[in-house]
Amino acid sequence: MSGHSKWATTKHKKAVVDAKRGKMFAKLIKNIEVAARTGGGDPSGNPTLYDAIQKAKKSSVPNNNIENAVKRGSGLEAGGADWQTIMYEGYGPNGVALLIECLTDNRNRAATEVRTRLTRNNGTFADAGSVSYLFNRKGVIIVPKGETSEDDVMLAVLEAGAEEINDLGEAFEVVSEPTDLVKVRTALQGAGIDYDSAESALVPTMTVPVDEDTARKVLKLIDVLEDCDDVQNIFANADISDEILAALDEE
Repeated sequence: MSGHSKWATTKHKKAVVDAKRGKMFAKLIKNIEVAARTGGGDPSGNPTLYDAIQKAKKSSVPNNNIENAVKRGSGLEAGGADWQTIMYEGYGPNGVALLIECLTDNRNRAATEVRTRLTRNNGTFADAGSVSYLFNRKGVIIVPKGETSEDDVMLAVLEAGAEEINDLGEAFEVVSEPTDLVKVRTALQGAGIDYDSAESALVPTMTVPVDEDTARKVLKLIDVLEDCDDVQNIFANADISDEILAALDEE
């Protein structure tokens, strides 16, 4: 299994835990608001909004909250903030590269929060461009296993532009070029295959193997960063083995 796949496993497991927190709801709502503001409030003509709504529904965000976010984002209802996307770069323990995506209405607050949380938790703030070259933008779809086999997924997505399928244990991860994301997602839907999320993500081109102690510190740093209201997404190139993940799960 590739290092990228191991990191995807970690993110997938963390998402399940994070979904139990109120902060996850707030971040999903913010995604919907921004997607509606950028591409309009009609999900049928705005794939990014469609996928943001589907992800929120999968995470049990109430329909009323989703509808209100669409209205705020598309200007049908007052109260939408002027969200800006900012990407900060940093390093965690053992040289693990981090890209920290923020969605904020206050750039200074976001930068201060990210810098403070990094430096207090074995991380360092990095100059723009010093980390981002280690990642490529990809379309990533998470498909829960259930009755679905890898062959089922492969048959559905191969001609739609999927580049690889990774086994995450409880789910499959389908990776494509960002421009093929909607085609691949539509192919899955056409084959009657359910999916948990479909979104543009930053995938590491090379990974850093870490031991158990480093993995623990990296995951703690990511938790602390994700607890910041302005932080929307974190991408890392840590290669955490299945054995270490299992050991940390037991703590």
